[in-house]
Amino acid sequence: MPAHLLQEEEFSSSPSTTTVGTITSRVSRNGNAVMEKNLLNHEDLAGDRGMVDDLFDETYREKEGPKPPLRYVWRNIILMSLLHLGAVFGLMLIPSAKIQTLAWAVLCFVVSALGITAGSHRLWSHRSYKATLPLRIFLTIANSVAFQNDIYEWVRDHRVHHKFSETDADPHNAMRGFFFSHIGWLLVRKHPDVIEKGQKLDLSDIKADKVVMFQRRYYKPSVVLLCFTLPTVVPWYFWDESIIISFFIPAILRYAVALNAAWLVNSAAHMFGNRPYDQHINPRENPLVSLGALGEGFHNYHHTFPYDYSTSEFGWRFNLTTAFIDLMCFLGLASDRKKVSKEVILARKMRTGDGSHKSG
Repeated sequence: MPAHLLQEEEFSSSPSTTTVGTITSRVSRNGNAVMEKNLLNHEDLAGDRGMVDDLFDETYREKEGPKPPLRYVWRNIILMSLLHLGAVFGLMLIPSAKIQTLAWAVLCFVVSALGITAGSHRLWSHRSYKATLPLRIFLTIANSVAFQNDIYEWVRDHRVHHKFSETDADPHNAMRGFFFSHIGWLLVRKHPDVIEKGQKLDLSDIKADKVVMFQRRYYKPSVVLLCFTLPTVVPWYFWDESIIISFFIPAILRYAVALNAAWLVNSAAHMFGNRPYDQHINPRENPLVSLGALGEGFHNYHHTFPYDYSTSEFGWRFNLTTAFIDLMCFLGLASDRKKVSKEVILARKMRTGDGSHKSG
């Protein structure tokens, strides 16, 4: 975010929410009165969170010459094909399922989604708020229910995505097309630049979190237990659902739907929608993606202000994750939510937006 945008206050009066802006020092004169506004820049804000690696690196240049050939990961291709075939079968079983089973599947979806959105994304990738040990443990368990790589690996790839967005070093570079950014990136070997830049990130804050590293050590058994076994056993044991329905709806179908909801943030939210905050970047505002991804579809805002805990200026609107984090703060389990001031948001819209905010 450029240095000349202004805000009126550096910090809000609330101890649990920090209002942030951009910087420089500007002097406003009104007669003999002089008011100096010292404002924050990206690096200061990132430093307050303990890292800067989710900020776009404008110095990166893609290597000249031919692109490396695609190397297919056939194991992933086969497993993803089987998963989606199983999900289709699960859809066919819905009319035969008990209402408790369907409710349980929805609950598993929401818990797993929060493990990504409130956990590996907003907490660990962007450090946009602070969480107590009990909340970090819950989000780690929820993250294993989600089965989208362990927190350490998810954070590494996501910070690389922000730092080198829409370049060869972006794991799911949307410039390579909808299919690649949606699921294709998981079916081929990573571009060498993704690996190179990922190895250079400072992940010391993640390595210092014992909960995260414990999950990384026992990730595979945690996934077997929490993503597949528990969702299957509960309806079968507690309300005598058939084992076939218990497996294919709360486990397989729920998992496939959750994956695609998350992947749409990488694909659809980088291609379809308006850009009211920065028209010079690809990410878009996509409310439909936000509905499915619990608030992660306000993507033009998020890539403009990656340190805002809400990933949106609209609070709880289409944003269950923000409501969850606010509830955790109310309960004393979270604190220090980073929030961009309204003045800075408006100034950024006026300076780099596509003008769509005027009609919204």
